[in-house]
Amino acid sequence: MIEYVIEVPSSHLYPGLVLEAPADAEDFLVLFTDDSESRAQLLGDASGRPVLRVGGYMTTSGTVIDERVWTVRETLRTGDRLRIRLGRSLPSPVRG
Repeated sequence: MIEYVIEVPSSHLYPGLVLEAPADAEDFLVLFTDDSESRAQLLGDASGRPVLRVGGYMTTSGTVIDERVWTVRETLRTGDRLRIRLGRSLPSPVRG
């Protein structure tokens, strides 16, 4: 179940972008400035490092953005808030 909405000041994600989330958020809805939205999950990779999986979505201008997994460059917990700074997106798996 999606419990939180995170607003992003852009129509897409990019390296260096900082997301502000409640500290206990693992599953949330990303709302972009063009009113498009996507589901996202804060997960751990095989080594335990945090990654952000963002579902595919379509911008309001019709651009299709495929699902992506983003590395997390850093997280900073301040009280009940968690700042998540995105790193690079990981290569998409080959679909056959």
